[in-house]
Amino acid sequence: MFKKLINRLKRNKGQAYPEPALMNSYTRLPVSFVRGEGALLWDANGKQYVDALGGIAVTFLGHCHPTISQTISLQANTLLHTSNLFHIPAQAKLGETFCRISGMDKVFFSNSGAEANEAAIKISRLFAREKGIDAPVIVSMKRSFHGRTMATLSATGNTAIQKNFEPLVSDFIYVDYNDLSALEAVQENKNIVAVMLEPIQGEGGILVPDSGYLAGVRKLCDDNNWLMIIDEIQTGIARTGQWFAHQSEGISPDILTSAKALGNGIPIGACAAKGAVANLISPGTHGTTFGGNPFACQVALSVIDVIETQGYVDKAAELGATLKKQLQQNLSTLENVVDIRGQGLMLGIELDKAYPNLAHTFLDHGLVINITGEGKVIRLLPAVVTTEQQLKKITETVCTVIESLSA
Repeated sequence: MFKKLINRLKRNKGQAYPEPALMNSYTRLPVSFVRGEGALLWDANGKQYVDALGGIAVTFLGHCHPTISQTISLQANTLLHTSNLFHIPAQAKLGETFCRISGMDKVFFSNSGAEANEAAIKISRLFAREKGIDAPVIVSMKRSFHGRTMATLSATGNTAIQKNFEPLVSDFIYVDYNDLSALEAVQENKNIVAVMLEPIQGEGGILVPDSGYLAGVRKLCDDNNWLMIIDEIQTGIARTGQWFAHQSEGISPDILTSAKALGNGIPIGACAAKGAVANLISPGTHGTTFGGNPFACQVALSVIDVIETQGYVDKAAELGATLKKQLQQNLSTLENVVDIRGQGLMLGIELDKAYPNLAHTFLDHGLVINITGEGKVIRLLPAVVTTEQQLKKITETVCTVIESLSA
């Protein structure tokens, strides 16, 4: 079966990939990967690539990690799904484990990050009802990204993404990121119930806030009795050198969302809460058919276990610091490089302008990345299992391509 797939893809070499039955929701790059191992990918023609995108921050442990693959095989041959009408031991165990690493009290498991953020928004609505607020408002950040469902799209501070989907879910107001004065300016609005933000804006262009910003948001939330919702869909599960990026500020949110790397490729999301807020969800107020199934939960348990036993939280910080230093040493003098920023294995290189077909150019050089931040930021999200040689390949390729742009 595997050989038949490769042969079929080879026949399409140099041609448009025929997908007449698929809705035109993506502008796909002209490559199809058929195999992965660690930080490497291979296409149908046998060409090898270093993957510095990780399925958009998903495969933190790399492709086909032997322990995760073994867990997938064992659980697939044991039990996949029963529904949440019954007790699921793996879900209960994952809940305890997730709360331990996050500092939260209780968690709801979903299928994706958008669903996790939906749950967070619904919890804030329940919180509003307890406060007697009939028209609750959530403050979100400009250039943020929280998902593509109607509620999470409404929470996303990007009018280009929201275009053509009005009327949006009310009520969200947007303030500048990394600007406490902007948040202070809306304090008089008595309908505000929560502030929702990413500890590092990923889709916005790997925007890292100033030291003390998250702590300042936490204080404003406390002073005004607002919930602090932190979206760690992209930053969480050791990506930035902490289990969760906000932990570097020594703070704790009221609601925390996670997904992506939690399943290393198997869909799973999490919405966790602490204190009285953790008890607002009750039977009938929220639910999911597939979320928290035995299969996804067992895989997530295995992911967390591998990260802990292999010391990958610290390794992510070390690898990221090495890569960032290498990039700064080689690119800081180029006029078309505006900034090199990020934390851990979440880095961005901001260019002076958007360059056409840049992701395609990197593919030609055997490197998988993507472009974000209005088309000007090269986003790097490599796996923690990336070797020293592969890290060198990332640096050399990035430098070669950017230097050619400069020339």
